[in-house]
Amino acid sequence: MKRLAAVAVLVAAAVALFVAGGNAAAEPLRASTTGTRYAATVLIEEPVTGRVSVKVVVDSGDADTLAVSAVMPDMGHSTPELTAREQRPGRFLAEGELFSMSGVWDLSLRFDGPAGEEQLTVKALIGDG
Repeated sequence: MKRLAAVAVLVAAAVALFVAGGNAAAEPLRASTTGTRYAATVLIEEPVTGRVSVKVVVDSGDADTLAVSAVMPDMGHSTPELTAREQRPGRFLAEGELFSMSGVWDLSLRFDGPAGEEQLTVKALIGDG
């Protein structure tokens, strides 16, 4: 009986933490990735479901174009690529719907430039929008 009560308390605490965490504002995402041709830093001010803005700073390499997409491997979800626009040399912005649900996503960055094409990936923890 004591074990059942302890389990109930733990479950209630986990649910309360999940609900409270789901209502909290999502922390900005900042992640870096490096490949053989390019290196980049990704910034998502509000990593939530729905429409997002993904800023990418090319730290190494000369990218002419950048496309961004997302995959949630655990659930089998994926999104079509968003073409990022170059705001100034080495700085790109992609806007649109990338994340259909909260959870851990693989954010893919597909670069193309004089050095060739390369796809890099960063993990993104996404909250409810």
